[in-house]
Amino acid sequence: MTGKRSYDASARQLAAEDTQERILDAARKLFSRAGIDAVTIAELAEQAGVAGSTIYAAFGSKVGILRALMSRAIFNADYERIAEGLRGVQDPVEALRMTAAVARSIYEGEAREIAVLRGVSAFSKDLKKLEREFENKRYELQGQRLSSLFDSGAQRAGLSLEKARDLMWMLTSRDVYRMLVIESRWLPADYEKWLAESLVRELTGR
Repeated sequence: MTGKRSYDASARQLAAEDTQERILDAARKLFSRAGIDAVTIAELAEQAGVAGSTIYAAFGSKVGILRALMSRAIFNADYERIAEGLRGVQDPVEALRMTAAVARSIYEGEAREIAVLRGVSAFSKDLKKLEREFENKRYELQGQRLSSLFDSGAQRAGLSLEKARDLMWMLTSRDVYRMLVIESRWLPADYEKWLAESLVRELTGR
């Protein structure tokens, strides 16, 4: 009986995940077409082929759906692969270089998944609130890497931790990616190479 219960639980989990993906795909389509604020839960339910109660049970609210969409875009398969490799890196300077790959994966994921949505919903308060939430998370993760750099004494002479955080925050920002890759049409690989070199030069002086 234990094996049967485990099988049933696994099947239910897979079905729930499939339903969530259908809801997220429907939300991305509708949000990108009409804007976040204009779309109703009823419209999402109809597009996804589920009951409205299913959406509330899975995500709690429209903000919950938007948060899940942004998480799926940002923490994509490329990000997870790079982040896993980064966790095993002991050299703080190499971790700086890998930060460039992390930034590239995040912004490429956003470009694929939610760029149109962001454009249509530029004035949405919910979107702005969630963007601040994810930016705070990015700032926190960068702080951990910089702490390792300073603990090892590998930082550029005369550079304070506060200024290092500002520099890293600016160099890895979405605006820099947008200006170089989207507007100036740099190849993503060229952006990543430039960012890795810039981070190491500005933060370590190498």
